[in-house]
Amino acid sequence: VEWSCSPTFSPPLGEAVIDKLKNLDQPPWQGGNPLHGGTAYYVQVSAYNMKGWGPPQASVPPFAIPSSRGDVVLRDSGGMAVLGEQLDFMILKVFSNLNSSMAALEGAAPKDEVQGKHSVSKSLKHLFHPGSKFLKTLKRGLYLTAIFYKDDNILVTHEDQIPVVEIDDTYSCLLMQDFLWFTKVSCMWEEVLWLRQCVTVSQSSCSCILQTRFKMLLAISQMQGLLGIQDLGQVFFEPVKDKQGNILIVTLKEVKTNQTFESVRWVPICKLQSSRKSVSSPEEPTALDTLLVSIQEKLAYHQRSSHALSSGLYLGYLKLCSAVDQIRVLVPEQLPNILCHVKIRSNPNISREEWEWLQKMASVEEHLPAEPEPETSQNHLFQELQVAIKELMTLVNIPLQEAKDFRLYSQEVLDFGGQVSFLLLLPPSDDVCTAPGQNNPYTPRSGFLTLPLQIFELGEE
Repeated sequence: VEWSCSPTFSPPLGEAVIDKLKNLDQPPWQGGNPLHGGTAYYVQVSAYNMKGWGPPQASVPPFAIPSSRGDVVLRDSGGMAVLGEQLDFMILKVFSNLNSSMAALEGAAPKDEVQGKHSVSKSLKHLFHPGSKFLKTLKRGLYLTAIFYKDDNILVTHEDQIPVVEIDDTYSCLLMQDFLWFTKVSCMWEEVLWLRQCVTVSQSSCSCILQTRFKMLLAISQMQGLLGIQDLGQVFFEPVKDKQGNILIVTLKEVKTNQTFESVRWVPICKLQSSRKSVSSPEEPTALDTLLVSIQEKLAYHQRSSHALSSGLYLGYLKLCSAVDQIRVLVPEQLPNILCHVKIRSNPNISREEWEWLQKMASVEEHLPAEPEPETSQNHLFQELQVAIKELMTLVNIPLQEAKDFRLYSQEVLDFGGQVSFLLLLPPSDDVCTAPGQNNPYTPRSGFLTLPLQIFELGEE
């Protein structure tokens, strides 16, 4: 493969030999000689076999000008760049104030508290200390449990119990609101001390919500202290409940094989499950029993939610459903951190010409603009979108004729780190979000689940 700014390829700018056909979707100029936007480049290809090299064949079209939708977005955005700088400044200021507050808290801590802080073991040996305050049984209330696992083993206390601490034994507030707040705290495990100080200062109102959230922070600190670590992992997307009124908030964290701990007790999950069955009541299982029965499913969810997509442009399907206290989003069970999707192509970039063409497409059901000229980038995208839409409708079990009212969201391309980008396919405006009790014709039958929107927005690990 050769490329040049001249149609005669004199002088050539670069060349590469591609001997693996599976690498054809990776442009050879992505290495040390990147192409520059706004410049016309010509490409020709020569094939090789046992008889030698064949004559070069020009690409169709013969040249292309690298561009991206950013060329159009930046041109039309006006003061967006300034706004971005202002937001960056505000974020830096918040973190600066946070660091100052943390330093002040640490400087004002009593001497014995500081000494106690340094005495906390970096290992997990507190799990097996006789004076630990992990709970053996549950009574009516709100609790926090931390699940650490490695392969098929799970971390337990010296009494073969999953680590559990109490949050509130008289809990009577709005669970979903408090739970979603807790999941946001999980994004800053290391700042719990600062958060406790903030909530303590605000407790003059003594509201139920503030009291509960302060108790949540206390429980987190207790769990961190007993375990000797700060990062409790990812919060499972829904609490575990039982008929006795117990509620378990579950965090999950995989311990990597290269991590070493002292005096750690690992127990096979199957052994822990069988021992629990011998002491539990099958008629009315407690929240802990329910957790152990479903622990394999939760670990599988945790592992799948950390998978990343390969580089490329994807077509995603956005479908929401609402309840009294939350909105949920449809995701595939095998990749719950991403919307339902199919891959359009391996190149995540959308050129300026493709982006301008997409702006003219109001929706997939209306009469589309005239089909782009053959052998243009717009035409290639048009063909790729047709294939992707059919594949996506098959994936979510929606007959293609029922998708005639769907729309392609053409106001924005979702970009994830420059290597993955998404176009969104939307149901009709009245059906994007299904209300409680409303018949939903656009929900797939199996292989999917719905996550609370706030959980999905936080991003799964």
